[in-house]
Amino acid sequence: MERMTAPQSPHTHHIGAVAERTGLSLRTLRHYDEVGLVTPSGRSEGGFRLYTDADVERILLVRRMKPLGFTLEEMGDLLGLASTLESNPGADARARLDGYLASAHERREALHNKLDMADEFIALLEQRRDGADS
Repeated sequence: MERMTAPQSPHTHHIGAVAERTGLSLRTLRHYDEVGLVTPSGRSEGGFRLYTDADVERILLVRRMKPLGFTLEEMGDLLGLASTLESNPGADARARLDGYLASAHERREALHNKLDMADEFIALLEQRRDGADS
């Protein structure tokens, strides 16, 4: 897909501003562009990436998927699915979304369980520390 060159407008953001807004590194944003996950909507005359607000929303969606361990392929599929649902919310797309939703719930539960174990570990360390102080 050929990238368009767009003049900078109030609705576009350079990569540094996007990195700051999303909490992702410049390297990560460049990687997402290189693999075609989230491609900026345009380039400045100097060749700098220009992201629209819609691009930033897509990046934020990806950022929310990362802690759940979705692969880049799954992220790309889900981004495409989100676009499909906006234009054609058919039964197939809804069923695929239901699959991702179920997976997200399972992955969240697994993270919750890990946090519970981490809390138990921290409590044990604190008990040992407090016992050593006595």
